[in-house]
Amino acid sequence: MSRRKRVQDPRLQLLVDGVVRLAAGDLDARIEPSEHRDEIDAVITGVNLLAEELGHIHSDLEQRVAARTAMLRQTQVELEQMAKTDALTGLANRTLLTERIQEAVVSGADDGRAPAVLVLDLDSFKAINDILGHSAGDAALVEVANRLCSVVRASDTVARLGGDEFAILLTGATEEEVLRIAHRASECLQESMRIGSETVWAMASIGVCLGSPGYPAEALMRYADIAMYQAKARGRNNVQLFHQDMLDAVRERSRITAELRTAVAGGELALLYQPVVELGSGKVIGVEALLRWHHPVRGTILPGSFIGIAEETGLIFELGRWVLHEGLAQMGRWSHTDPDLPHFCLHINLSAAELLRPDLLEDIRDTLARNGVDPRRLVLEITETVLMSRGTGEEQVLSRLRELGVGLQIDDFGTGYSSISYLRSLPADTVKVDHSLIKDMESDPRQQEFVSAILQLISAAGLNATVEGIETAEQATQLQAMGCLHGQGYFYGYPVPAAQIPDQLRRPARRLYS
Repeated sequence: MSRRKRVQDPRLQLLVDGVVRLAAGDLDARIEPSEHRDEIDAVITGVNLLAEELGHIHSDLEQRVAARTAMLRQTQVELEQMAKTDALTGLANRTLLTERIQEAVVSGADDGRAPAVLVLDLDSFKAINDILGHSAGDAALVEVANRLCSVVRASDTVARLGGDEFAILLTGATEEEVLRIAHRASECLQESMRIGSETVWAMASIGVCLGSPGYPAEALMRYADIAMYQAKARGRNNVQLFHQDMLDAVRERSRITAELRTAVAGGELALLYQPVVELGSGKVIGVEALLRWHHPVRGTILPGSFIGIAEETGLIFELGRWVLHEGLAQMGRWSHTDPDLPHFCLHINLSAAELLRPDLLEDIRDTLARNGVDPRRLVLEITETVLMSRGTGEEQVLSRLRELGVGLQIDDFGTGYSSISYLRSLPADTVKVDHSLIKDMESDPRQQEFVSAILQLISAAGLNATVEGIETAEQATQLQAMGCLHGQGYFYGYPVPAAQIPDQLRRPARRLYS
């Protein structure tokens, strides 16, 4: 009888139900013991204790999971912050700036107040880095960041885009407010800054783009960047507001760049030659090779319209090679077809970028030899700014050119540094005085005295002078009276095709216009 009662004991069913609930995850499940205090009650008590322990374990586990989740979320926030913040300055980086511009564009579309973007590029930062080192450069960038933050509003975003380039996002500002902040940024950077024991300046060229409702976010940055480059082109350390003409100019430059790439292969380039004469006799002692681009649609384009673009894009190397090869090949043809021509030199302009072309010396040497031209009959014209600010690399190239026998001439003297102290140390044979110095010489006695003094200084430095831009007989006479030996200009001859040069070499150039 006893055994049958125990099997039917309802507490066993309660026990089974409790265990099932615990197994299902209900850690709050408990079984009420009976008053019998027998074996079944002992099991019930044990199950309740196990449930209690499981509850504690589960609660502790939940707390740990919550803590770890919070840590992961905080780490994610910090990583996102790091990913969107410039490590050096603490400013927003390009990624965060882009996000905020996009947000501002959307917001501006709703309230009709589009954002504005300023792009700033430091004008003299490379010199700080090169002279004082990267640590000083970093300190200067931090100071620039602090100064920019001091001139904007709390709602604005200052960002470092990389290197020495910064940007500012202005929201809800009028055109007047935007330009005021831009000029304040420019002014605050014009003040000197102390870096260690040194005083430096980190002025900036600033481009401004004012948005309008519906303006694409990416266009704001691109147009502000275009305006910044206009500020660079207009003398640096100034503020330029983007307008459509700037974009048209950029497109024109892109078109010229694309067309210039095919100009050499397409046979669109040509050389004209302008005589360099001895003022006393009118004898042609040299010819300067002048590049012309015969565009199939736009006609003849002068170098001033494309040489700058060629230097910026690296195409100057290809153009320089072509001029060197074609010019010396023509010298070889003149000598071969007419060996009785009077002795004369070929003048070729060499850009600053070309001076550091790795194969320049080898190319000049091989081209001279290939065309049978004596190195002493080649004169390379290099701007005075290149010669006076030359570094170790330029020094080595100039020295080896002198060893080769090639002549060197300072070009455009009077438009750059024109430092008297440099004259005696310049690695050159002759100086070409810029035409701007003799422009008013006929009517201005003081300008005559100034030109005369320059010619005397050049002579005292042991150099010969060639004055370019001579257009009248009076200018030629005055220069000759000052002791100038050589000249060049329309009075003696316009740039002409190679076929006309032999005739000019055989007769005094002055008679061409007598």
